[in-house]
Amino acid sequence: MNGSRSGRGWLAFGVAACFLAAIGGVFVGRMLFPAPPPPGAELHDVLHHRLTLDAGQQAQLQLLEQRFAVQRRALELDLRADNARLAEAMEAEHGNGPLVTAAVDRSHAVLGELQKATLAHIFAMRQLLRPDQTMPFDKAVVKALTDDGQ
Repeated sequence: MNGSRSGRGWLAFGVAACFLAAIGGVFVGRMLFPAPPPPGAELHDVLHHRLTLDAGQQAQLQLLEQRFAVQRRALELDLRADNARLAEAMEAEHGNGPLVTAAVDRSHAVLGELQKATLAHIFAMRQLLRPDQTMPFDKAVVKALTDDGQ
């Protein structure tokens, strides 16, 4: 019986050691290979940290961002619903039939609306800027659109 208890103790110790080693490995991996910044992070950094926005610009920017967050969330919910309809169509047709095609077309339409809303938001933010602030903003927009994540 004592051998059984010491075996379980060693097993528990081994499991705990493996868990701690895994946590350490994740930590070291993140330090050596940090995750790439999300798309648009540089644009956000330019707006909030590199450009010196006055209080009025900051207040208007905050309002624009709040409005866009609501609009973006609504469109993202539409996309989720479209994905559910696509899944149902795929399950019903088991191929690229008319229901699948209609569901894909609908999701593409919503994706287009999201892209147009995002562009309108970018142009609205740009309108808040002084002429000396537009060049860094424009460069960040171009980089966000052309950066391949490398």
